[in-house]
Amino acid sequence: MARIAFLLLCHRDPAGVLQLVADLTAPGDLVAIHYDARAPKAEFQILADALKNNPSVTFARRRIRCGWGEWSLVEATLQALSAARDAFPEATHFYLISGDCRPIKSAEHVHAALDRDDADRIESVDFHTSGWIKTGFQEERLIYRHIFNERRHKRLYYASIAAQKALGLRRRPPPGLQIRIGSQWWCLRRATVDAILDFCQRRPEVIRFFRRTWIPDEIFFQTLVHHLVPRDEIRLRPPTFLMFSDYGMPVTFYNDHGDLLLGQEEFFARKISPGATALKERLGRLYSETGHVFPPATDARRLYDFVTRQGRIGRRHGRRFWESDTSVGAGRELLIVVCKKWHVARRFADDVSFVSNVAMLDYIFDEEDVALPDLGGIGMTIGKRTRHRRAFLRLLFEHFATDRLLICLDPANIDLLRDVHADRNATRTLAIECDLSDHYLIGHALRIGLVSQDTPPATVRQLLPTLRNTVHAEVDAIRDCGLAGVFRIRERASPEENARAIEGFLGIPAESALRIASHPTLFAD
Repeated sequence: MARIAFLLLCHRDPAGVLQLVADLTAPGDLVAIHYDARAPKAEFQILADALKNNPSVTFARRRIRCGWGEWSLVEATLQALSAARDAFPEATHFYLISGDCRPIKSAEHVHAALDRDDADRIESVDFHTSGWIKTGFQEERLIYRHIFNERRHKRLYYASIAAQKALGLRRRPPPGLQIRIGSQWWCLRRATVDAILDFCQRRPEVIRFFRRTWIPDEIFFQTLVHHLVPRDEIRLRPPTFLMFSDYGMPVTFYNDHGDLLLGQEEFFARKISPGATALKERLGRLYSETGHVFPPATDARRLYDFVTRQGRIGRRHGRRFWESDTSVGAGRELLIVVCKKWHVARRFADDVSFVSNVAMLDYIFDEEDVALPDLGGIGMTIGKRTRHRRAFLRLLFEHFATDRLLICLDPANIDLLRDVHADRNATRTLAIECDLSDHYLIGHALRIGLVSQDTPPATVRQLLPTLRNTVHAEVDAIRDCGLAGVFRIRERASPEENARAIEGFLGIPAESALRIASHPTLFAD
């Protein structure tokens, strides 16, 4: 029968630590506490006095002053691990948690899961190829010596790294070790713990190496377990549920997250808000319950990622302030010229400006570097313009003090076309259908990076039918949308046919429309 010795790393809130210890030991588990030496001695004394006669609790023999990203966090863990191994010979598993962790499964459930599957539970993936590190230093964590703390001595920290780069002072990991990385929080079997502590005694050069790595708590145990334990005895999903925001910060859980947490596969969750007292009490009681049936597992990380993305476009709970009225504006005319050949659309728009009173911009939703007025940042990138397309267009109407605006659009941008046609304003579209020569299609493939000047001609020739079909499909998609107010001119149509479409599109006299349709270079490449 599994019996867990929890390694509790904490640095604040002694009352909360006492409650957590009581919750964990009530079903018969054990706790080894490391209380950060940076915390006031009086706080530690509260714990020592309250727990000195509790046989299910022990303390790390030495308190370490811990700093984020430093070896001190690993050293504190090793201190707690050594104390727990010696004090609790009956412990079968050693589970690292923090004072912000709480159980999201009952002890009965956790013990049964550990008994069923004799394995170590630790995230341990390849440091170099896994993509686990999302931002900041990657290889630099290993190859340079990290002497200063980045948070406390930022200037010295980066100056030290720069000096090592300049002098070429790179270093290699200890021979025989494949560096691995993963979550700091794990649950290891007793035999694995014995092997790790023995390894640390035999290989002091490994300790010296990791003392000067950056954020070693995500690397040290992950590397050693992979080195010492057969792969089929390692479960790479960490036993503690935690999420990171898209800013790289741990997500904090509150009272109303209880049901979500109980639906996760993991045994514990981090990090619970200090103020979430109701949630802490609920989870503390849960650990001692028997016969509890847990809901089917859900993937809260995927749900969180989805909701976060909706927040990025103002759809998480409500619309952002600049989208409170997302209409371009009733009574305004938006004229859209859709053409794959951008130079043809621009030439047409220039001709229109001579015969019609309309403000004109070209491919503002397709081209990054276009001349735009200062609109307070919303027009800085294509992404922002497209994300807030109606608000962006509304600002352009207001900037030019006009009720008529003409823009150009690539036919691939069909979703944007549908969206603006669904608005309250009057939107009309003119689709310009051009003949597509092989020469044009090759140039188009070069512009979008599909081929290069070095691509063999035979490969380019094989690609041309697919490119031509893709462009035709974009044009067909516009026709199939069934949008009102869509007109069409074709290179092979007569000037009179095209003039009727231009007349309807612009609302100009027939003779002016014919003058534009008859321009000899209207469709020229």
